[in-house]
Amino acid sequence: MTDDLHRLVRGLEQPKAGRATSRPTSVDRTLDAVGARLKRLRLQRDVTLADLAAETGISTSTLSRLEAGLRRPTLEQLLPLARVHGVTLDELVDAPPTGDPRINLRPIPCGDGSVVLPLTRRPGGIQAYKFVLPAGSDDTEPDLRAHEGYDWIYVLNGTLRLVLGEHDLILRPGEAAEFDTRTPHWFGATSAGPVEYLSLIGKQGERAHVRAAPRHVPPE
Repeated sequence: MTDDLHRLVRGLEQPKAGRATSRPTSVDRTLDAVGARLKRLRLQRDVTLADLAAETGISTSTLSRLEAGLRRPTLEQLLPLARVHGVTLDELVDAPPTGDPRINLRPIPCGDGSVVLPLTRRPGGIQAYKFVLPAGSDDTEPDLRAHEGYDWIYVLNGTLRLVLGEHDLILRPGEAAEFDTRTPHWFGATSAGPVEYLSLIGKQGERAHVRAAPRHVPPE
């Protein structure tokens, strides 16, 4: 937790009516803005106050007062709210910047054992991700998908199988590929072990040199 967030937490622990200050401090202004941020996050997730109450254990009346700015949240309330909204406490209270350029990585586990790490935090534009896929089977039947956009990938470790339209390719560490995602495609690890790769996804992207060897198919 950052020093700025520590100061915000101390502000949370002090009753609003009991603050003997004639001029709002930066902490006061930050805390007063939490309500609108909570409402925006809830609406972005398209959930009702009743749904959020069930997720957090906080009553609907308390949630309504928090969003309306009629009540300041306690740390015990912020923790479950940050968890269900998928943000850090710093992001939830919009703690002042500390000059630390590092991004708070929040791994997203998937049902197939893979892990996705978002590397960008701004909305829109080109998005960067790191993918970690568990070892796969060479007999896996690819489930090709297509969607709007453009993708550029770079393999960090392991062996990545890329099926792109009629092409079945193998990419190794240091190799990259780029393609229009409207072309049916599929990614997967091989039986050689897990694979880690970076992906830049957007409506547009800079072209990169493609170095990919065709997948070896043993003679029958």
